[in-house]
Amino acid sequence: MTRRLVTRPARRLPPGGRPLGGGRPGRSRTPGRTGSPAVARAAVPVAPALRTAAGYAWRLLVVGAAAYAVFAVLGRFHEIALALFLGLVAAAMLRPPAGLLARVMPRGLAVACSLIGSLVLVLGALALVGEAVAGEWPTLVREFKVGLDRIQSWLQGAPLRLDAHALSDVQSKIGDYLSSHRSTLLSTALSGAGRVVAVFTVVALALFCSVFFIHSGDRHWSWFCGQLPVGVRDRVAVAGRAAWRTFTGYTHGIVLVAATNAVLVGIALYLLGVPLAVPLALLEFVAAFVPLIGSPVALGVAAVVALATKGPLVAALVVALIVVIGQIEGHLLHPLVMSWAVRLHPLVVALSVVAGAIAAGIVGAVVAVPLVSVAWSVHRSLRKARAEG
Repeated sequence: MTRRLVTRPARRLPPGGRPLGGGRPGRSRTPGRTGSPAVARAAVPVAPALRTAAGYAWRLLVVGAAAYAVFAVLGRFHEIALALFLGLVAAAMLRPPAGLLARVMPRGLAVACSLIGSLVLVLGALALVGEAVAGEWPTLVREFKVGLDRIQSWLQGAPLRLDAHALSDVQSKIGDYLSSHRSTLLSTALSGAGRVVAVFTVVALALFCSVFFIHSGDRHWSWFCGQLPVGVRDRVAVAGRAAWRTFTGYTHGIVLVAATNAVLVGIALYLLGVPLAVPLALLEFVAAFVPLIGSPVALGVAAVVALATKGPLVAALVVALIVVIGQIEGHLLHPLVMSWAVRLHPLVVALSVVAGAIAAGIVGAVVAVPLVSVAWSVHRSLRKARAEG
């Protein structure tokens, strides 16, 4: 007997897509409810400003961690980093004269002549300063004693009218401190001898690096770029060219600015009759490598010497010289000499110097501005290459 299969017609669905009466048995859906509380919380949109701030925040954290790691490594090997920096400075200064000498002699001999000539120049300047200090030392000591007595009498008069016993007590306390802490000062001097050895080690390594940088630095850079992946070689090459152009421009500019300041200060101190004019001019030359801060500090030392030896009037003229030198450096030398190489706002320069000084002392203050300038130049060159590509 054949069994007949009966098919029932499919039940029509309402326009909403669900069977009438609900889906699952035993549950009813109330209009207006969106489900569980967790789903409701997940459906709340995040404000665009908060999402953007969070994106920048974690990126800044990553960049800050990377920068901290770099500075930590440099702090562990700061002698090597300083030697490399000095080697690059020597290469930036001596590659042009070495290139000129290489036209008439072999490249190696040209590099040797440029290095030996620069060393003779530096050692000659130091010898000149030492001879000037040794020749004027007895006169300087005598004038300092007279100047200190003059300052003491000036402090006792109007308008300050300080007590003479208080001033003598200060002198006696300074003498007692020096006599009681003689062993500490001696140990500090002995530890300074170890630092002198470290300085000579850094200078020797810097000279060794500068020989190769001057002789064949371009070939070393080409070899380094050749070891990188193909996709990043062009960008690294562009960044390297921009960094070296900015670094050499900054080095040439700061040396020219420092030399100009030193000549002006030396002439002014000589005309005013301030002793140790040559050593103070050399101090101005070295201090000018710290922008915005170094020159006023060096001229402040000159003002103290002038006050102790020549009196308040000459010291006031030296203080006026600080203002004049600052105006010449800020409004004439820096815009004309360094604006084409370093395009940084003075506020950025000041913050860089202070941050470098906090991080690594005097060395950090000297190195901070060229590093920031190179980083900004690399950023601009890469952005320009990306826009053109």
